[in-house]
This record gives sequence, structure tokens and C-alpha cells, in this order.
Amino acid sequence: MKIAQTYSHLNGEEYFIVHHNKLYKEIKSVISNIDASKFRTKVSKEKTMKGNKLFSPVDLNKEFDRQFQKLGWSESRYSYYITLDRELMDKSVLMPTKEQKQFLIDNGEKSPIFSYNQTDFVKDKIAVEVQFGKYSFVAYDLFVKHMLFYSGGVINLGIEILPTKKMQSQMSSGVAYYEGEVYNVMRQGRNSPPVPLLILGIEP
Repeated sequence: MKIAQTYSHLNGEEYFIVHHNKLYKEIKSVISNIDASKFRTKVSKEKTMKGNKLFSPVDLNKEFDRQFQKLGWSESRYSYYITLDRELMDKSVLMPTKEQKQFLIDNGEKSPIFSYNQTDFVKDKIAVEVQFGKYSFVAYDLFVKHMLFYSGGVINLGIEILPTKKMQSQMSSGVAYYEGEVYNVMRQGRNSPPVPLLILGIEP
């Protein structure tokens, strides 16, 4: 596979090249090492594509997992306690999880709610999400997950890997694609979401 298009948000790609160029090369090598033709394993049941062999999101994800894990990338979980008091949130967000809970209790939260998010691959404070899912999953990655990890000091950059429209047209309907998701980010304005991102559009 290859990277067909890239979109840098808040200088995400520039930061990556300057500070983590080796990791950028690792991501490029993972993508180039995957032969997409091996993963046309899903037989469509949709009326417009019935019987066609489509790219399988499940099988592609498994191969990305295998390739990234070989290079030492691993899943990361960010745990936190929820408060709707903005001042308390701003103060607690960078604390270790256990300290967050006690801090919130000490400041009037009777029963702080525990929550967490996890991301596919993290290495040296760079997070990578490989997304062959529905549109809502990508929006959550870009506007919630990467931002939470960034504001919590877990990462300095979020990377989203998506199929281009060319590839998505050979997948089940409803799968998000690069052009559509970049458009959604651009519509929010230059500073939203407030986290450096690099969005990669891949295809065979």
C-alpha cells in the first residue's frame, strides 16, 4: 500500500519530520509492507456490489496490528475522572489518575466518575489510529480521543490513517474515507480540534 495524500493540522507533519523523522519512516514502512490485494476477503451482500470481493476492514486491521507491534508500537490507555467543573478539570487533567480522584473529592465532587480512552498504537508520545470503521469512529478519534491524550500529556501528536475514496469505494458502504474526514476538519476552522494531527490517506 502507499500514502496517497496527507493533511497536516496545526503543523502536525512538520513537527513529526523535525522531531520524530525515524518514526515517520517506520509508519511509511508499515504501510508499504502491506499488500492490500491479500485482504480482498469480504464477499459483499449489498445489492449494488453483491458477490464482489471487497477489502476486509477486520483483516486489514489485524495486519496493521501485526506490522506495528513488530516495531514496538503498543496500545495505550489514558484513564481519568470526570468533573463538569471546568476549573477543577483544568487542574486535575495532568494529575495521575489516583490523585485526580482524591483531588476532586477534596474539592466537593461526591462520586467522581471513572472513565478511560485507548488508542491503537503509541510510541515516544506519538499516537496512531488505523481507521477502517464508520464515520462516527473517525470523528471520535479526531475530536475526542487524540485531544484527550494530548491535553493529558500522553501524546504530542495524533496520526489518523484512513483509506482514500478510491480505496473506500472497494469496501462496504459506510466506511469513512480520507477526503471526507479532512473536509470535516477543515470546516471546523484552523484551530479546531486544538491538537496537532497528521491525517494519512492510503490506498493500494
